Amino acid sequence: MSCLTKLYALGISSRRLQQYHLSSKHLSTFSEYPQTNIFNSHTCSNLLVTHDDESNPDLPLLRASQCLKSGNKLDSYVLVYLIRECTNLGHHFFGQQLHCHVLLSGFGSNVFVSTALVNFYVKFDLVTYAHDLFDEIHVPSVVSWNSLISGYVHSGQFRKALDLFLQLERSIIWSDSFSLTGALSASGQLSLMRLGKCIHSKIVKLGVECSLFVGNCLIDMYGKCGSVDDAIQIFHGMDNKDTITWNSVIAACARNQRLRQALSFLHNMPNPDTISYNEMINGIAQFGNIKDAIEILSKMPNPNSSSWNSVVTGYVNRGRAREALDVFSKMHSSDVTMDQFTFSILLSGIASLSALTWGTVIHCYTVKYGLDTSVVVGSALIDMYSKTGQVKRAESIFQSLPEKNLVTWNAMISGYAHNGNYTEVLQLFEHLKMVKGLQPDGITFLNVLSACWHNRLPLEVANWYFESMTKDYAINPTAEHCSSIIRLMGQEGEVWRAEKMINELGFASCGMVWKSLLGACVPCGDIEVAKAAAAKVIELEGDDEFVYVSMSNIYAQYGKWGDVGAVRKLMRARRVKKEVGCSWIEVER
Repeated sequence: MSCLTKLYALGISSRRLQQYHLSSKHLSTFSEYPQTNIFNSHTCSNLLVTHDDESNPDLPLLRASQCLKSGNKLDSYVLVYLIRECTNLGHHFFGQQLHCHVLLSGFGSNVFVSTALVNFYVKFDLVTYAHDLFDEIHVPSVVSWNSLISGYVHSGQFRKALDLFLQLERSIIWSDSFSLTGALSASGQLSLMRLGKCIHSKIVKLGVECSLFVGNCLIDMYGKCGSVDDAIQIFHGMDNKDTITWNSVIAACARNQRLRQALSFLHNMPNPDTISYNEMINGIAQFGNIKDAIEILSKMPNPNSSSWNSVVTGYVNRGRAREALDVFSKMHSSDVTMDQFTFSILLSGIASLSALTWGTVIHCYTVKYGLDTSVVVGSALIDMYSKTGQVKRAESIFQSLPEKNLVTWNAMISGYAHNGNYTEVLQLFEHLKMVKGLQPDGITFLNVLSACWHNRLPLEVANWYFESMTKDYAINPTAEHCSSIIRLMGQEGEVWRAEKMINELGFASCGMVWKSLLGACVPCGDIEVAKAAAAKVIELEGDDEFVYVSMSNIYAQYGKWGDVGAVRKLMRARRVKKEVGCSWIEVER
C-alpha cells in the first residue's frame, strides 16, 4: 500500500490540511499579516522561515495553513522546515496532513522532504510507517538510513535496526558515525560482541574513534556485552571525557560484578551525578551486600526514586520481600516520590509471598498516586492478584486498563493458568492473536501448552500450538516448552517419542527435560523409558531424590515390590532423603 493510500485511509486529505487551524490565542498575532490572496510562494517562504516569536511556537504552522488556503504552494525548503516544526512541537495530525500535501504536490520524490517525514514518524513511534516511506525513497541519503536505524533502536527493535544497518553496508551509501553508533547500541542490547567488535574495527578504519560520542557508545556496548576490560581500555584511551563517559564505565563495571573497580571510578570521578551513584547502588544491591548499597544511598546527594528502587529490587530479587516493604515504609516516611517502577517491584515481591493484605495496601497507594492505570503497574497488579488467588480482581483490572502490552496479556494468561482456569487461557490466547501490533511470545505459549496438559487435550492439539510457535512466530523452543510436550506424551502413554524430540531440539544435555520425561513415565508406567531417563538425570545432575522416588513409584505401580525395596535400599546407602513438602499462607495479625 502506498503512503498516499495509507494517508487517505486515515481520512487525511489536502482539503483538511487547508482547513487546519490552531487555537484562538495565535490568531491575534497572525492578524498583522495579510489574510487574502495577496500571498505568493516567495512571501509564504519568507514569513515561515523567519519566525522568531518564541511565545508562539505554533505560528509557522498557522501561516502555512493560510498560505495553502490562498492557493499557494510551498517549496521543499519550507516543507522540510514545517515537518521539523511538527516533529519538535508534537503536532502529529498536522504532520500527517503535510505528508499528504507533499505527495499531492509532487515532492514525494524529494529526498530531503522524505527524510524529514521519516524522522517525523520515528519520533511518534510509528516506525512501520517510517519504514514504508523510506522504501519509497529512490536513493535514500545516509541521514534517511540513520533516522530509521535510530527509530528501531529507540523502539526496542534491535534486530531490525541491525538488519537495516547491514543493508546500509551493502548499499552504495557510506555509513557515518551516527549509523555506527546506532548499530553499536543495538549490538550492546543484544549482547552481540562479535558484531560490536566488527563495528569497532570499521570505526577505527573511518578514523572516528576519537569522537567523544563514539567512545561513550563503545564503552556502553562492551559493558553490556560483559567485556569490562575492553570498556576500561576504551575509557583510558579517550583524551576527552564527560559525565556520560564516567557513568558508562561505572555501569560497565557495576553490572558485571566488578564492584571494586566501579567504586574506584566513582571516587575518581570529578563530579558524580545521581546516575553515577544509582549505577553503583544498583550493582551492589544486585551482587554485593545490600547494606553497603543502603549506606551509599544514605550519603549520596539528591537521591531519587531510582536510587531507592535499586535497593527495593535487590531485596525482592533475593527473596527478601518483607525487607523490601520496610524500605518502602522508609520511602513513604521520607516523602520520596514513588514511580510506577517502585510499585511494580513491590507488587512482584508481594506476589511471591502471596501476601494479599500488603498487596491491597500497595494497590491503594497506586490509586493515590494516579498510577493504577499505568500499563506497568496494571500488569503487576494483575500478577499479584492472580498469585494471591483473586483472579476475578485481576480480570477486572485487565479489562479496565486503557492500554495493554504483551506483559499485561501474559500476566492475565498466566493468572488464569495459575488458578486452574485453563479454558480461559486458550480463549484469551485466541483474543491476543487478533490484537494489532502484539504477538505471543515464548511465555505465552508456555501457558498455552500447560493449559493443553491440564485440560487433557489431545497431543495433536498441543503439537499444533508448538508448531505454530516455531513456524508462525519464529520462537525458538526452550527446555520448558519441551518439558510441556513431554508431559502430554506421558498423559497419552507415548513417552517413547520423547527421546527423539529431545535430541532433535538440542536438549540432550539438559537435566530438566530428562526429569520431565522420568516424571511423565510415572502415570503411563513405561519402565524401560523411565530407566533410560533416570540414568540420564544421574549422569547430568548426580544423585537426586526425584529419580529414586519416581522409580520406586513406577515399580510399585506394577507390583514389583522387590525392585521397590532395592531402590529404597540404594537411597539409604547413598544417604538420599526425600525432601519434606511444605506450604504457607498469610496470617492476619
